[in-house]
Amino acid sequence: MQLKQLLLGLCVLLGMTTGAWAQKYPDRPIKWIVPYPPAGTTDVIARIVAQPLSEVLGQQVIVENRPGGGNNIGTEAVIKAAPDGYTMLFVNPANGINATLYKNLPFNFVRDIAPVAGLVRTPNVMVVPPSFPANNVAEFLAYCKNNVSKINMASSGSGTSVHMSGELFKSMTSCNMLHVPYKGAGPALVDLMGNQVQVLFDNLPSSAGHIKSGKLKALAVTSANREPSLPNVPTVGETVPGYEATAWFGVGMPKGTPRDIINRMNAAINKVMSEPKVRERLAELGGVPITGTPDDFGKIIQAETDKWAKVVKFAGATAE
Repeated sequence: MQLKQLLLGLCVLLGMTTGAWAQKYPDRPIKWIVPYPPAGTTDVIARIVAQPLSEVLGQQVIVENRPGGGNNIGTEAVIKAAPDGYTMLFVNPANGINATLYKNLPFNFVRDIAPVAGLVRTPNVMVVPPSFPANNVAEFLAYCKNNVSKINMASSGSGTSVHMSGELFKSMTSCNMLHVPYKGAGPALVDLMGNQVQVLFDNLPSSAGHIKSGKLKALAVTSANREPSLPNVPTVGETVPGYEATAWFGVGMPKGTPRDIINRMNAAINKVMSEPKVRERLAELGGVPITGTPDDFGKIIQAETDKWAKVVKFAGATAE
């Protein structure tokens, strides 16, 4: 009986300690790891959200770019971090894609990251240099047919939604393009604008400004419907029936992070995502909010992991 009472007391004490910890959270700055270099979509969205999130939490949210390994280096750093709520991951499509693309990952993303909150879903956009001799998808396919193996398809890294959107296009059109992976959208865009590569299926937020300034030419968006911020740009599906691919983004923390802390961060993120200025800024970049509970975001992660597993297997894509 005494042992049972002692164990009960310990459980109560642990519960009180966790609750008190969560009540004080956060009491110091929070590190938000973005697994890509600056200037790409993940970085752009993180910085739009980080400042108002800092204001809501009363502590600074510091965006830290940690690129490399097709998104896996930054992801693993968060998985190995202390589950105390002070290290977050910018979750992105590569996290779902890599589960199948990489055969020997030292972690299981669905198992090892606790979902916190969804942020936005955006279309990708098929962009080429202004001088490229095609103004729409049909003309691009005709050029591809007549110039076999002369198109280099850039991506922000193996396993990203940018890469797999291109692989899906290749598999549905038989257009033969050489994949050239970069360590993020920023350097890929530099080479695209410099005519070193010919096409990029980029996340819209990182290409939007270049499209509007005329530095890039948008052939199509990858969503099922036309993007309101680019009303004159058709969808890939208008030429390639059935084609559709979008990018999704959110926040995760290491497995084992106390649920009270996850709920606190979820509420703060949802508050930020409801602010008109934030929603307006993201809408300009094609972002549609996907807010909800941690469990809601967990369902998105699982569904996207399952969806892209089929694409990876169909394309026969692999990475080490």
